[in-house]
Amino acid sequence: MIPVITLPAVFRPAGAITLTSMKTQVATRPAPQTTAGLRSVESIHRSTGFHWVGDGFHVSTYFPSAGLPAERVSPFVLMDYGPPKEFAPLARGKRGVGWHPHRGFETVTLAWEGAVAHQDNAGHAGVIGPGDVQWMTAGRGIFHEEYHEDRFTRAGGRMHMMQLWVNLPSKDKAAAPAYQPITAADIPRVALAGGGEVRVIAGAYEDARGPAHTFTPITMLDVRLPAGGKLPLALPANHNALAVVTKGNVGAGGESARTGELILFANDGDRLALSANEESHVVLLAGAPLDEPIVQYGPFVMNTFDEIRQAIADVETGKFGPLPG
Repeated sequence: MIPVITLPAVFRPAGAITLTSMKTQVATRPAPQTTAGLRSVESIHRSTGFHWVGDGFHVSTYFPSAGLPAERVSPFVLMDYGPPKEFAPLARGKRGVGWHPHRGFETVTLAWEGAVAHQDNAGHAGVIGPGDVQWMTAGRGIFHEEYHEDRFTRAGGRMHMMQLWVNLPSKDKAAAPAYQPITAADIPRVALAGGGEVRVIAGAYEDARGPAHTFTPITMLDVRLPAGGKLPLALPANHNALAVVTKGNVGAGGESARTGELILFANDGDRLALSANEESHVVLLAGAPLDEPIVQYGPFVMNTFDEIRQAIADVETGKFGPLPG
């Protein structure tokens, strides 16, 4: 029987920097015992705790956590999922997260309902709505803010989104900040033989290739399946693979996962398969693990303690650049 692991809400440290307040993990592992066959399910995880990011995003954090260590989710670092939530109209003001810095990774925001406005101090701005994706490279350092889009704020409505942090390899952590506004129209759709469809955000599925530029091999698929629908997927055996069930109930490797659960696949085969026990929506994430040390402190993801200290010093001395007036 596969264990179901309940994850605590992630602690985002703040305040003075100390060695004990920083998380460090070496994301290395022994070579998996792979076969040319179907992957098994290693574990199923559920997050039951919710918290607010700013005052606009009510999310549950699946990783980082003790249950999903860095080496099993790399190249992904963090996943916050915000299931559908109604927001009342707001006559004045705004909801979201104000200016904050990042360095050493990328943020990826997937929107299914609602609208989120982004602005950063590298000159990028945009709004993502239903079906859109925002892919921001923090690289060597950036400030940005994320708020509910103004018309959505005034009218109110339902927000449904996910944010991922994608680690950058050490050689690319000093990359220039960048912003990829990916609209729903940019994302190719592949119809599945048994019904349903796959939206290819990153990587490839059959002959379709996603529009997202990535620094390392990543597959990101937004999948909808009818009851009885199936998703077959070929992947290199060394790529980590996760499936997040945002709606419904799906089977894999003789196990099943329902709404709000995450399937972690073992690295023991070169393909995986999902089958829907009822109408389902699944986000599938896979990628080549970086196998590098990780030191994460709040909004910074680096390889050493000294690099974290330098990031904090660079923010304090203005090296991340000025904020827009």
